[in-house]
Amino acid sequence: MKKLFALIAVFGMLYLTAPTSVVAQDQAKPASTEAVQPAAPASQQAAVDQEEATAAKAEEGKSIHSALKQKFIEGGPGFMASVLIALILGLALSLERVIYLNLSTSNNKKLLAKVEEALENGGVEAAKEVCRNTRGPVASIFYQGLDRADEGLDVVEKTVVSYGGVQAGLLEKGLSWIALFIALGPMLGFLGTVIGMIQAFDAIEVAGDISPTLVASGIKVALITTVAGLIVAMILQVFYNYCVSKIDAIVNSMEDASISLIDLLVKHNAKK
Repeated sequence: MKKLFALIAVFGMLYLTAPTSVVAQDQAKPASTEAVQPAAPASQQAAVDQEEATAAKAEEGKSIHSALKQKFIEGGPGFMASVLIALILGLALSLERVIYLNLSTSNNKKLLAKVEEALENGGVEAAKEVCRNTRGPVASIFYQGLDRADEGLDVVEKTVVSYGGVQAGLLEKGLSWIALFIALGPMLGFLGTVIGMIQAFDAIEVAGDISPTLVASGIKVALITTVAGLIVAMILQVFYNYCVSKIDAIVNSMEDASISLIDLLVKHNAKK
């Protein structure tokens, strides 16, 4: 690790000192060389300055939005529009899942403490009221279990397990569509790649000669659509993995809280 830091420091010093040495060499040039060069005519110099100013203004006006728009047109509006639609729909589903999963996250320890207090003070009905006023899948599972508390602990346990599966299905709702758009983005890009290569070979066949100008447009379409499809897949894959990890955490907390609910009901029945 020390050697690595030493190498980084050496490269940093070289990087910092290199521009200084270049500037020093430029300043050390004799003034006679500048005097030897003939002065350009005033009209020619004005034309050069005007061209430089125009180029600088055009470079400044070229924003990221305009560059993306240009690449979108160069990649072919048909295929690029399909890739963009896949990205928009995938992002919409991903954001909906992210919001839903964050709203489904609750403080289970606090909920268990409220349910236990309600059971001791007001019985099962008071505990059901607490669950009814609490948001999240854990509170819904608790409510279903408490609703059948009079039928025995075996029935409560089966109800909690069954309704837990229902809540897990609701959490995973829409993930298959996100996975579809993750796969569909690169597939659309590769389809544009194949069609772009076909267009390039068609141009070669018509011209009867291989020329860079003939095949450049087709190959450009192929590369741009491929890059766009891969970018769509990478963006949606991040959201998909986040949703999967969030669902796993919520399901684990649901199972843990369900076991704690059964223990609370056992203690409550023992005190009767």
